[in-house]
Amino acid sequence: MPGRLPRHARGWLRGAARLAGAALLSLLAAPAMAQEPLRLRVVGGLAGVSQFLRYEEPFWRDRLPGITGGRAVAEVTPSDRSGLKPEDMLQLLQRGTVPFGTILLAQAAAEEPEFQALDLPLQNPDIATLRRTVQLYRPHLQRLLAERYGIELLAIYTYPAQVTWCRRPFTGLADLAGRRIRTSSLGQAEIFEAIGATPVTIPFAGIVPAMREGAVECAVTGALSGNAIGLQEVATHIHDMALSWGVSMFGANRAAWAALPEEIRGSIRAGLGELEAAVWKGAEEETVEGMRCATGAPDCTGRRGNLTLVPMSREDEARRRGLLLWMVLPRWIDRCGPDCANIWNSTLAPALGIQAHAR
Repeated sequence: MPGRLPRHARGWLRGAARLAGAALLSLLAAPAMAQEPLRLRVVGGLAGVSQFLRYEEPFWRDRLPGITGGRAVAEVTPSDRSGLKPEDMLQLLQRGTVPFGTILLAQAAAEEPEFQALDLPLQNPDIATLRRTVQLYRPHLQRLLAERYGIELLAIYTYPAQVTWCRRPFTGLADLAGRRIRTSSLGQAEIFEAIGATPVTIPFAGIVPAMREGAVECAVTGALSGNAIGLQEVATHIHDMALSWGVSMFGANRAAWAALPEEIRGSIRAGLGELEAAVWKGAEEETVEGMRCATGAPDCTGRRGNLTLVPMSREDEARRRGLLLWMVLPRWIDRCGPDCANIWNSTLAPALGIQAHAR
């Protein structure tokens, strides 16, 4: 259960409750009365990244009134500036304390490991595989959220690929044994431990100084975001295999969703479909653009580096599949339970060609 919230977060939630109540009352108002637009309070993705700045915020602020004919407006707050803990978002949506919100699946997986089946480490080495994974698993995720948590799944987003940067040459995963590597999640840390490297926890802002000073030899982060902080100035090589992505979902408390007029629900769902497509296109473009800029391609529109691109080799693919089969999946099933092996095998195994086995 979530602990006591900070004062500004409690204020945000009180405001959300008042606006939700006002919205419900407006649905009961006499037809002759001019209705105020329904005012939605929305918790979005992470502040300061393009998913929020270029896509989510403009959708809720500008697009929503247009697609609903002025019948609904929204105030959207980035999740990391809302005062709410990411790990609490599942419960807050379930209870309706947050009527509309974004759940980072890696955060919610501590409570519901089934969520993690979309983006396990080494599961989706490229965005085409990730798209297929989401398509196959989405119906199960939709049922799970509705039946177990009373949440309506409205969209699934992804951040750009997390890739490996190094300050000295390597040709693939096997060469990273013995190196100190900055990782951004427990799953990534487990991968590098398994191949004989030493994972190190360093905040995003500290990656470049740590690489420059030799505290770490490699770091995992996004290609474009790495360029933005200057990693191309201290690294020499970059791997094109995605270790993970950062999948999130946008949902609504089902009672709050059902309280909206049907035509408004239809407009929002259609609009969110367009938003989801735009977010995925942006994540793909940023991954490609990050690689171009890191390697100094002439069509880079940002800061150029001169790194050597390390393509995913056949040896990398074999090692990836082996680690996924014999380490990543078994550890996930240990956390999730034996039924999750059956869920994986019925939804994802036929397309991915990797069967899960409960230990």
